[in-house]
Amino acid sequence: MANQKILEKKQLVIDEIAKNAKESNAFILFEYQGLTVADMTELRRKLRENDSELKIYKNTLTKRALDSLNIDLGDELNGPKAVAFGTDMIAPIKVLNEFAKTHEALQLKVGIVDGEVTDLDTLKKLAAIPSREGLLTMFASGLMAIPRDFAICLDLHSKNLEENN
Repeated sequence: MANQKILEKKQLVIDEIAKNAKESNAFILFEYQGLTVADMTELRRKLRENDSELKIYKNTLTKRALDSLNIDLGDELNGPKAVAFGTDMIAPIKVLNEFAKTHEALQLKVGIVDGEVTDLDTLKKLAAIPSREGLLTMFASGLMAIPRDFAICLDLHSKNLEENN
């Protein structure tokens, strides 16, 4: 039987995983087997740039942590998995999805997004959503279109009046 110090260390890791899963808006599990150390370093850097993190935990400890939160991922915790998580709901998903396009070894599996278990199809749909800045730009351009079109209309009308006089 394991000694008390080992059990305490494992419990600290379980608590860390549970805290990350609970406090993060996105908690994504993915397969990383086949990625080089340089690839993993690049992925970690890209995630950090988007206020996200990457951790590799033992599946048994991850399962215990998620069980304590009443989250069941079924058989998804078989084989080597890594976890990306962050406070932004979309950022880690987008980073992983973009990275997977150039690195076939990375495969998204399942995630916990906004407290709900999310399958691969939903993760792919979420990855297609533009960033917050992109959405704000789209919104601003939509707001700008009305005054712009009105200004064009007034200009054409004034030119029409000048031609008739």
